[in-house]
Amino acid sequence: MDVNKIRKFCRVFRIAIGSALIGYGAYSGNAWFYLGVVPLVAGIANFCPLCLITKKCDI
Repeated sequence: MDVNKIRKFCRVFRIAIGSALIGYGAYSGNAWFYLGVVPLVAGIANFCPLCLITKKCDI
């Protein structure tokens, strides 16, 4: 299993989900969806806080 391919997919997935949540928050006016900043920043910085907590991801 190639870890780099998984990381590239996860990075793109985090950016897409974060952008979608922020966009929906702006559309609906619900401030809770602005929490999409967390996966967006994690995707841009290529940093996964969940991997840091669980210690299951390869570095």
